[in-house]
Amino acid sequence: MTITSPVPGTHGRLNSKVPSEQLAELRDIFAQRRPGFSLDAPFYADPTVFSCDMQGIFAKQWIFAASIAEIPEPGDYVTVEFGPSALILLRTEDEDGNPGGVNVLHNVCRHRGARVLTERAGTTGNMVCGYHSWTYNETGALIHASAPGQADFDKSCYGLKTAHSKIVAGLIFVCMADEPPTDFDEVAKIIEPYLAPHEIASTKVAFQQELVEEGNWKLVMENNRECYHCDGHPELACSLFPTWGLSEGIIPPHLEEAWMRNLEAEAALQDRCDRYGLPYKVIEELDTRVAGFRISRESLDGEGESFSASGRRLSKKLLGDLRDFRLGRCSLHLQPNSWFHLLGDHVITFGAFPVNEHQTVVRTTWLVASDAVDGVDYNLDELTHTWKMTNVQDRAFVEMCQTGASSPAYEPGPYMKSEYQVEAFISWYVERMREYLGVDAVSSTGEVTA
Repeated sequence: MTITSPVPGTHGRLNSKVPSEQLAELRDIFAQRRPGFSLDAPFYADPTVFSCDMQGIFAKQWIFAASIAEIPEPGDYVTVEFGPSALILLRTEDEDGNPGGVNVLHNVCRHRGARVLTERAGTTGNMVCGYHSWTYNETGALIHASAPGQADFDKSCYGLKTAHSKIVAGLIFVCMADEPPTDFDEVAKIIEPYLAPHEIASTKVAFQQELVEEGNWKLVMENNRECYHCDGHPELACSLFPTWGLSEGIIPPHLEEAWMRNLEAEAALQDRCDRYGLPYKVIEELDTRVAGFRISRESLDGEGESFSASGRRLSKKLLGDLRDFRLGRCSLHLQPNSWFHLLGDHVITFGAFPVNEHQTVVRTTWLVASDAVDGVDYNLDELTHTWKMTNVQDRAFVEMCQTGASSPAYEPGPYMKSEYQVEAFISWYVERMREYLGVDAVSSTGEVTA
């Protein structure tokens, strides 16, 4: 099945001008998805499916965009892009002049559509479009348009368009839908007790890496959701148990020793968490709610403190009010585009931002305590080494899969038991897209009903 024409769309709603035969074909490939198997080639390689993904997922769901540590002061901003959309995240100030909330504005000038802010990050007062100098304040209101030449020109009608935002324990999420999914509030209440002790709002950016992966965004997320390939991560394997994702009864013989070591480390970690009042139990609702997620606190190998060759801490400064370095990692997965590792000494955030059907930007940010000093409390090369290497390795794996999915010989293959989280991600994605496309069921004759 081949779909080639792009699907136009506005504000996350399916455009009624999509030809009926094309819409029927789109609905069919989503309705016919075979559970337990990877997706058909158009899901990974077709521009029309990608356009629908941008409308049905990225224009409707809560998307991880950045951490508050990236915009610590009033006037600080970052810009994020996914597919055709571009947003400004601007830190505001409160009534006392201290850092306040975050305004999220579409980075599209209301005059001729130029990008208002063209840098990835920076600090600004009023925002001035570089094309014709239309000027906006922190709320996006237009405050200056030189020589408009129209007697009835009303500046109040031409402010920057806005999007929704939420800050959860220092992580910033955005949603462009008119009515965002409401169960994200429930998820925030569940995950916040796990994240809060690390006090992300009191960290600073040590380093940020951007990789453009030649792969569809779903392949990026699939790769992240399993450790079946973790033999390809020798640096990560020093601290991350290679049995992640496995369970009793499916442990291969060569991993039995690591499995027993993991069980011992897990029991010791749980004792420490109980002592310090830290939640650690796995809560997993990856495909059973709109805001799918998984969170837990899990042991690390070796010293059990951080992502180093020995498992020992990489920064001398504990985060927040934590009292012990040996706390493994708090691991958070959120649909559709993010994952996080929170350790005693640093935090790593990961965001996947689709560019087109075959390219995705993966942005990784390392956060350390705000008073930690490079060369004194941590060594930047050592801090970032494991995940820099792991990200490059993952990029190669994703690109291998993208090349394969574009081959005429490709057909979906079965997920293994250890890849159950991949299946959960795909199940979540397909369900959200079925809702968006109006696909209800497949009849006994194979006919799609909507």
